[in-house]
Amino acid sequence: MMTVLYAYQGNLYVNLTNRCPCRCTFCLRQTRDEMDGSGSLWLDREPTVDEVKAGLDRHDLSKYGEVVFCGFGEPTERLDAIVEITRYIKENDPSVPVRVNTNGLSDLINGRDTAADFAGIDAVSISLNTPDPEEYLRLTRSKFGPGSFNAMLTFAGNVKNYVPKVTLSTVSTTITPQEEERCAEICRGLGVTYRIRPFE
Repeated sequence: MMTVLYAYQGNLYVNLTNRCPCRCTFCLRQTRDEMDGSGSLWLDREPTVDEVKAGLDRHDLSKYGEVVFCGFGEPTERLDAIVEITRYIKENDPSVPVRVNTNGLSDLINGRDTAADFAGIDAVSISLNTPDPEEYLRLTRSKFGPGSFNAMLTFAGNVKNYVPKVTLSTVSTTITPQEEERCAEICRGLGVTYRIRPFE
């Protein structure tokens, strides 16, 4: 039985897809099949929106800190599903916080400016990884090539106009303190939050 919804660190995660335009050198799915007893996050097929809604109905969402779109794939590969499921959650209980964890390449994936689609979502967390465009491409191996880094930053700057909390993150110990300061400077320029995530 494939895992679509799973609890992790006090939140309820939604695993919509295994598709991703990147092949990040550090991606957790290269070394594991699940997250702390979630069951395998490799999908037999992508769940329908109605299946996700039915799954959410079986959970008391007030028990979780957030509902998070994040699994073994890039959730914005299914942006329309995110929009519809978020609307469903908010119609049932507007107080439930919804977050999207993303590589920030939604505009390239969907072939248009997608920032406005995120209206109604409470938080977006974007993997910045590094302050250097060339290193970013080496790490992420994005199929979109050299323009990926700037597209990610453009998305971050645009989506903050629709989402209250936008965070760009790097992972502790993977870059130097000097590089972290450059990342912080990028985030200040964009008007978004910078976060250093613990290494997993």
